[in-house]
Order: sequence, then structure tokens, then C-alpha cells
Amino acid sequence: MENQFFVDSEYLSKEALARKHQLETDPTSRKDHMEYLPGMEIIESDVREKVISQMETYDYSVYTAKDVRAALEHETCSVEDFKALLSPAAEPFLEEMAQKARIETSKHFGNTVYLFTPLYIANYCENYCVYCGFNCYNHINRMKLSFEQIEHEMKVIADSGMEEILILTGESRAQSDVEYIGEACKLARKYFRMVGLEIYPVNTDEYHYLHECGADYVTVFQETYDADKYETLHLMGHKRVWPYRFDAQERALRGGMRGVAFSALLGLSDFRKDALASALHVYYLQRKYPQAEMSLSCPRLRPIINNDKINPLDVGETQLCQILCAYRIFLPFVGITVSSRESAEFRNGIVKIAATKVSAGVSTGIGDHESKYTGKEEDTVTGDEQFEIDDARSFQDMYQDMSEEGLQPVLNDYVYV
Repeated sequence: MENQFFVDSEYLSKEALARKHQLETDPTSRKDHMEYLPGMEIIESDVREKVISQMETYDYSVYTAKDVRAALEHETCSVEDFKALLSPAAEPFLEEMAQKARIETSKHFGNTVYLFTPLYIANYCENYCVYCGFNCYNHINRMKLSFEQIEHEMKVIADSGMEEILILTGESRAQSDVEYIGEACKLARKYFRMVGLEIYPVNTDEYHYLHECGADYVTVFQETYDADKYETLHLMGHKRVWPYRFDAQERALRGGMRGVAFSALLGLSDFRKDALASALHVYYLQRKYPQAEMSLSCPRLRPIINNDKINPLDVGETQLCQILCAYRIFLPFVGITVSSRESAEFRNGIVKIAATKVSAGVSTGIGDHESKYTGKEEDTVTGDEQFEIDDARSFQDMYQDMSEEGLQPVLNDYVYV
């Protein structure tokens, strides 16, 4: 790699600009996205084959209203029923799906909604993913928090009342190595009851180390389960290796993590097939690791710095609602997270139907919680955000709004002994 941390295309060398152009226009110049890189652990698992075979043979155009009605009438939702509920034929049944999803959510989660907030501690990245604001060729302000800064950010968040935090980094081992992330987990344990990670995929022994440092669960976005489409979107870096990313949750469970979360980034590829694959990934892993807590997210593409045209043109709120209701009916026991990418109105509605967890007090930038949480202006430099959020409500506002919606906000439900 010519330079891991590009800061501005205006300052790229001619060689780097030429390399960027070559990656974008010449597929033969890119590394094989199915080939593991040195140091990447290969595990023996049958889950990937099961998921992908189902996805590749999924023809949602063959399902009819009769199939959808049958799926809604069945007490237990089979894989075939789930496929019908994701199909275009199910769109006219959205109200019935929502009613069934609401019943299932109430059975397994009662009237609760969990609140958490993300904390980005670095935005350096070694990948070239064309849709992401952190990608190594995008001109943004890069920053990595010191341990003192991390603790300050955590204290500001904890003082607001939040008890669960999700620690995120850009995907750069050079700038955010496993030891750095581990120390951040140890700091988080001082202030929070639940600590999640959304970082670059690592090996089983590294997940074990991070769990020992205090991490409870791991979130990994596959982005798209369509390996061919994935290749055209991830042009450089460790993230380009599609199978290594796919197996990340299983390595995390083998490393001792209590829970794992899954997602595709809806709008990158065929969203119905990606939704199917995401849920089946949970479905098959749950049977293999029944002790694990599993959850699904449902993010849609959002605009990024230097590109405000990145949007999921074929995934409207109606389609998103259909996916979430289908998730709940098929997997009634899993948590479902709806992030601040979505509007306040949508999130207020979906938590009454299918979602069980929402983020609050969100910043996708680096080092700016003091100003966003307290209104106090800081002189320190901050790092740019990964994407634009839609729902910017504070933790206090979100807590109040959820209560007014008739829900019981939950900050933590674990007791450590």
C-alpha cells in the first residue's frame, strides 16, 4: 500500500492518484476478494455455505399473496415463510405483518426499549470502500483519541445517565491496534455496565483478549452478502476479504464474547437478498451457539462528507418496515437495533412494533461529546464523522420520548457478580 492514511486528494502524489484510478477502473489490479491475507485466521464452519446457498437460490418474484397469507397464519415462521414475507408480494400485507410483529415483540421483550450510544475513538482507515466517509482516499479530518481523551469522552457520556456504550474505530490496525482498543474497553468498564465493539474483524485469540479487557459483544456489518457486488465496493484493504469478514461473529463467539450483532448495509445491493442472508446468518449461528445473544441491525446508506448523493434509492421506509417486521416474525427472540440513520418519527413508530434497541445522544465524529452533550465550546481539534445521522436527539430527549410513547426505557439489565 502506497500510503495508509490519505488526507486530501489535492495532496496525493501522482503515484497515489494513479493507483486510486487504477483500483476504480481496472478490476484486475485489485487483490482477490476471496483470498485470505497473511495473519487472517481461517475457521472450519458450514454456516457460510448454508447462508449463501439460500441467498443465491432466492427468487422473491415467485411468491404470491397466498404464500404470504400462509406465512402469517403459521404459528412458527419457517425459512420459506420468511422468504415470502420479504417478497414484494408481502407489501400489501404490511399492516398485518406489523400486528403480528408487535405481538411477538411483546411476548419476548415486553414493553421495553434499550438505549445505548456509540463512541468513535479513531477514524483512520486503511480500506478503500467507495460508500464510506472514513475511506482512506476521502479528504476528512483524521483523529485518534488518546487514553486521556477517551476517558474524558466516556465520563461526559456516563454523566448523562447512559449505561451502555458501543466503541468504534476506523479499520486501521496501524493506528488502532488491538491493544489500543483493549485499553479503551478497560476504561469503558469504569463507566458503563455494557460495552460493545464495532471494529475491524480480528482473530479468535484477539476477540478473547478484548473480551478479557471488558467487551461484552461484537457488531460486524457484512455490508452486502453478495460477494460479487462486495468486490466492486471494497477496492483495497483488509476489509476487501469477504469470507474473513463473514466469519467474524463466529470467531468472536469462539473467543468468548457473550453476544454478536449482524447487519447488511441496505441499499448497496439487492436489499431483499441481503435481508434474507443477514437473518439466516443469525438463524444458523444461533443453532450452533445457542448460549449466545444475537441481534440484527438494519442501517440504510447515508450521505458522507464529499458525497451527499449516497442514498438507498430502492429502500424506502415502507421496505425497511417490511424487513423489520419480517425479522421479528422469523426471529422473535433476537434484538433489533434501529440507528440514528433513521428519522425520529420512524424510530418512534418502529419501537412499538419490532425494534428493541435505539441509539441516543449520537455523534459519529471523534472527540466532540463535550460540546454536543454540554454545549461547552472546546478548543481541541475533532475528527470528522463517518456519515450523516438523521435523528440527533439527546439521551434525555430520547428517554423522555420513549416514555411518552408508552415504552419502558432500559439502560442495563445485567447484574455482574
